[in-house]
Amino acid sequence: MLVAATQAMSQKLFTLEELNFGGKNYKVSVPQKWNYSWQEGKLIFKDGDKTFEVNPANGEMADYQAPEEKNRPNPKGLLEWCKASNAAAFLRDNNLWVRYADGHDVQLSTDGSRQIVYGQSVHRDEFGIHKGTFWSKDGQKLAFYRMDQSMVADYPQVNTFKREAELEPDKYPMAGMTSHQVTIGIFDLETQKTVYLNVGDPTDRYFTNISWAPDGKTLYLFELNRDQNHTTLDAYDVTTGNKIKTLYTETSDKYVEPQHPITFLPWDDTKFIYWSWKDGYTHLYLMDTEGRELGQLTSGPWVVKEIVGFCPATKSAILITKEAGHLQRNIYSLNIKTKKRTLLDNGKGVHQAKLSEDGLWLVDTWQEPDLPRACAVTNAKTGKSTLLQKASDPWEEWYQPIFEQGTVLAADGETTLYWRMVKPMDFDPSKKYPAVIYVYGGPHAHCVEASWHWGSRSWDTYMAQKGYIVFSIDNRGSEDRGRDFEQATFRRLGQIEMQDQMCGVEYLKSLPYVDAERLGVHGWSYGGFMTTSLMLNYPDVFKVGVAGGPVIDWKWYEVMYGERYMDTPEQNPEGYELTSCINKAKNLKGKLQIIIGMNDPTCVPQHSLQFLNACAEAGTQPDFYAYPGEGHNMAGHKSVHLHERITQYFEDYLK
Repeated sequence: MLVAATQAMSQKLFTLEELNFGGKNYKVSVPQKWNYSWQEGKLIFKDGDKTFEVNPANGEMADYQAPEEKNRPNPKGLLEWCKASNAAAFLRDNNLWVRYADGHDVQLSTDGSRQIVYGQSVHRDEFGIHKGTFWSKDGQKLAFYRMDQSMVADYPQVNTFKREAELEPDKYPMAGMTSHQVTIGIFDLETQKTVYLNVGDPTDRYFTNISWAPDGKTLYLFELNRDQNHTTLDAYDVTTGNKIKTLYTETSDKYVEPQHPITFLPWDDTKFIYWSWKDGYTHLYLMDTEGRELGQLTSGPWVVKEIVGFCPATKSAILITKEAGHLQRNIYSLNIKTKKRTLLDNGKGVHQAKLSEDGLWLVDTWQEPDLPRACAVTNAKTGKSTLLQKASDPWEEWYQPIFEQGTVLAADGETTLYWRMVKPMDFDPSKKYPAVIYVYGGPHAHCVEASWHWGSRSWDTYMAQKGYIVFSIDNRGSEDRGRDFEQATFRRLGQIEMQDQMCGVEYLKSLPYVDAERLGVHGWSYGGFMTTSLMLNYPDVFKVGVAGGPVIDWKWYEVMYGERYMDTPEQNPEGYELTSCINKAKNLKGKLQIIIGMNDPTCVPQHSLQFLNACAEAGTQPDFYAYPGEGHNMAGHKSVHLHERITQYFEDYLK
């Protein structure tokens, strides 16, 4: 059922079954996934990649195209469209172009190639970078990345689907090796001229978190040195490309990690918010365009996760933070002047928020451990909320696993760690069950949260259905617990993480219904590294492991991520030696299956292939499976095949 909400009430419009598209019943996805808006008395919603308009009087549907998009440029190779100027940046034959509102095209570059990359994400998507073009607020200027990777070594990926296999190399800078060079151009739509920022020699420098001044005259960005222990916030004149000033500097004895561009206050073009974890937690700070510090806006032993937007009526920022609990995400209004925070949701669960253009209305969707989904509309000014929908348990009439959550102390004896456990639906405490630890363990991720079923995965349920206990714990080094929690693993990746995971294992072994002789472990990517490391460092504990896309030795991983956490192999030889799985291949006792995408551009096949070689020389016997043509993760039917293979391995050797 779909409802419309106002500040005071909600009204039923129609059910899914009542929707009619062209005289035919149209099957749409569940309402919780819809993206709604209202225009001229009609409901506009997106379902997948399609957009429809619905007449609420009769439920009739039709294809929809926004007025401003009817003449919207949509060139092949589109990178980013700008609503303000109705211009579009796009790629043609590796070069960057702009299509104007009237349809004519202007070419910005001529030397684009596999070696010279324009308008795309750089620095291997690190430092919060997700794209390579940035429009000014008025749409009259376009900032873009230019990445010269001609000096970066080719990693020899091979296409085996051709009659004769062909070389299709990736540019892959490994830790300690030569990296690419990035510069930033600015194209002026009026003059049709491009100016590059005068940054000097870009060698071993990272430029990230690009943002525009509201008036379009200044470009701001963060720069990091290659050691990633020093960052500056710099302002550049977009007409000359010259640096105006450095507004802020931050250093660390480990690493700094800017992930967010500055955000200007909508009601004051001279002030902006920047992010830092310099007090130990990720918080917000206010600064003016002269570089004067205007105070810390948020503080406490918790992290800010997102600036949703602003409510100009109250001069407040709408935030999502972890203030209400490490496992939660909650919505707050932050008064910029008083720094007072006001909770805008129910104080439970994991929330997402979308703010109306005027900043007055907030769509709040959330989950709780026993609530699959709910949705409310909240007035950002008054805080008054109207519940739209609360989903019932879709498994209510089915036998279902038991989902539990708890805590243990980390290996330091002081830090609280959170775990999740999934038990079989017919759980009998008098029986002994095999247990599988599902692990990730690395930075920028977590496994346990206060969402539906404590954030468990479908595979957890599948394994519980087959009679396993599935257990996950977020060790030190994972996200959202503050700087020291995350940086505890610096230069020794995997070591403290394993110690904390073993605290979870000891807890499992203390439970009378867990069979300590049948413990398995599984993870992917960093979790594959953790799985392999646990199998080799604790060979008498784990009987079976499945490691997907694992890092085996950090000297083969990419430069930005690898050097942030490990420094270079030359700077930290002891750390690289300690964390490598190559020299521990002789320790393997249990059954270990390594699974990779044969053309993985993230964790290249060399990791797993060299581990297999080390095992052959040591006389140990891992199993191996590769998906030809696949990357770091499998999709579609390959994903189904993958999870059946993982499951079957535990069925064969752990049951």
